[in-house]
This record gives sequence, C-alpha cells and structure tokens, in this order.
Amino acid sequence: MSKRYDALVIGAGPAGASAAYWLAQNGHSVLVVERKRFPRDKTCGDGLTPRSVKQLTDMGLAEPLSDFHRYDGLRSIAHGVTMELAWPQHPDFPDYGYVVRRRDLDEMVAERAVKAGATLWQGCEAIEPTLENGIVTGATVKHKDTGTLENVSARYVVVADGANSRFGRALGTTRDRKYPLGMAVRGYYRSPRHDDPWIESHLDIVDRSGDHVPGYGWIFPLGDGRVNVGVGLLSTFSGWKDINTSKLMETFVDVAPSYWGLSAETAEGPVTGGKLPTGGSVTPNVGPTWIVAGDASGSINPFNGEGIAYAYETGRMVAGVVDQALTSGDGLALQQYPELLVETYGLYFKVARLFVKIIGNPAVMRELTRVGMQSRTLMEWVLRIMANLLRPDEIGPAEAAYALVEKIVALTPEP
Repeated sequence: MSKRYDALVIGAGPAGASAAYWLAQNGHSVLVVERKRFPRDKTCGDGLTPRSVKQLTDMGLAEPLSDFHRYDGLRSIAHGVTMELAWPQHPDFPDYGYVVRRRDLDEMVAERAVKAGATLWQGCEAIEPTLENGIVTGATVKHKDTGTLENVSARYVVVADGANSRFGRALGTTRDRKYPLGMAVRGYYRSPRHDDPWIESHLDIVDRSGDHVPGYGWIFPLGDGRVNVGVGLLSTFSGWKDINTSKLMETFVDVAPSYWGLSAETAEGPVTGGKLPTGGSVTPNVGPTWIVAGDASGSINPFNGEGIAYAYETGRMVAGVVDQALTSGDGLALQQYPELLVETYGLYFKVARLFVKIIGNPAVMRELTRVGMQSRTLMEWVLRIMANLLRPDEIGPAEAAYALVEKIVALTPEP
C-alpha cells in the first residue's frame, strides 16, 4: 500500500516551498511535486524586497542569501528627475533587499524544505486531482522521465503551481476579470553597473521621439556581471491588449540610461514574459481538503507587481491552517484561510486595485509621477505604501495618509 502523506504540495516555487518548509518543520509528512527540474528559470524581476528577506531569514536562509547581491533601495526615474530612496527603517522588516535569479532562489528554498523533512519529486507533474465521494484525496502524478502515472494520497493538498495553475483550475478556481491583470517581460543583459546598490524603476517610458508609451520599466543589478531588465503594464491601461510587450521592451532598452550599457549586443538570450494575476483575484482559495497559495491565488501586489513576498507569506499561512487541521483532526481549520487573507491583505489590495485603475489613464499617470518626483518626502511615503512597509507601531505622515485613504476606500464599492 502506498504511503499517505499529511500534505501534498503542488509546485516547488516560493509558495509551495514555503508551505512545505513550515509543514515539515512542524513534523508533518510532506511531498512536493515540481513539474520541472532544478535549476530552472522563471520569468521574474528577481528582486527580493524586505518582506521577502524576512520570510527567507525566518526559514534560516540568511547566510546563503548573503552570497547574492544586496541592494539598499529604489532609484526612481521619471520626467528627467532621478531620486534614490533607501528602504525605510521598520520594526519587522530589514532595510535592505537582494537580487537573486529565480533559478537559484527557488532551488535554495526547496532544498531548505527538504532539509526540514519534506520529500521533493522533481520532473513530476500533478495532472489531476483524485477524488473520493467528491472530496479531494490527492493527485495523479506523472513522472515525466518515464511517462508513468502514480496516485499520491494525502490528507490535504496545497495548490501552489503558479499564475496559470492548471491544478487550481481543475478544482474550479477562476480569476475575477474585473481585477487588474499584469503583463511583464524580462531579459538579462551584461552591464558595467551590475553591482549597483540600487534597483531602478522607470515610471515614464518614452520612445526615441519623446512620446510616452504605457507601462513602466525596471533594471535590477544581479552583481554577477548582469542585470535583469524588464517592462510591465496593467490591464487597467487603455488598449493594453494591443500593446506588444516585446516591442515595448525594445523601446525601453533603446532609451535606458547609457550608464547601464544596454543594447541588443549585450543581451543574454531572448526575453520571456508572463501574466500576473493580482490583488487576490483568484477564488475560491480553499475547499474541504485543498487550499491555494501564492500566484495560484492571485496574491500579487497590484501596486508594484511583487509576488515573491506574498507567495512566501501565503505559503506560511497555508502551512499554519493545515498544521492546525492536522493536529486537531478538524478539517474546518482550513476555512480560516480566506479570513486570514482578508485580514492581512484585503483592504490594502482594495486600495491598490483602485489606485491602478486610476493610473490606467496615461495622462493621470504622467501627472501623478510629475508631482511625486518634485518631493522626496512624498516619494518616500509612496515607497513605503507601495512596498507594503507601513509601520504598525507609529502614525507617521505615510501611515496617516494611507489610513485616510483606507477609510475612503473601505466605503467605496468596486465596479
């Protein structure tokens, strides 16, 4: 008779590896199935904000993380103005981040979960849930090297297979199309500024003619001779479906500051792209014996497209409620998860969704960035709000401004 696991985790990315680590750390038997083999690439900006660093540190990864490129904050560029904004001091989060390629990061965290006691199957895809009397009891897993199928039994299933989440869709999860959807492409380039102490964000992309184009651009130094360069836009932009993101990327590389040395000749391989479901847009996120974390649940910050921190955090939340269900023997513990998400992110994500709807008007976006870039204090507030780094222990200008916005948004129905 095959082993029955306490938890089967679908996907070994940030959310899945986080859930697996915390469950294994609590003594539960965990199997993680990962469709590809490490190391494997993922389309991502590779930037770890202080929220991500905290989660990784809590998993005991501070020392291996220190081998990668550390940065101090954000260099923001718009309307001919450049402003360097350090990460703020915070009682819970560090004042620095790292840039780590996902091919390195995901393998490192998955190995940490294995060290904690989880079992990892690489090159194995969970192709469909297995059911007993209508209840999910595990998954049919395909070993891609051999093509053989295996039924894996588990008391609970954690769905963490990313933004496209085939397994989640098989369980009936869907994305609310009224919520903003992000689109992004990125590539790697050799650069003399590969060890720059700032990640760089361009809030007003223009072409060679000086005409504004929708979206934003980023350049994140990796410290290994390369930088991660990308562009993104949201579905709130008018005509976003007609925008060729690859062409947008070419435009950005063409007009990026010369000190980065970007060109077609310094590119390392083709650009890759993906869609980003934001703001908690995917539901349902829990069933009687299954639960969804990370990008598969749409847990990406609409303000800045950050998904890694929220993947680690939701993976940890999932592990918490699954642990409670396992130790108490009461599967209803899983039903706390939607409430936890609302309590932790609900109003913040609502504020973000309404904000990105407003800036979907290019003229409004240009005016807001123009005004913002005239005030360092204002931009420091914006950084704290958009990176979700407000201080719970004080009411400073940023906290006060955000609290006022929260009150207004809480009473505002979404279209």
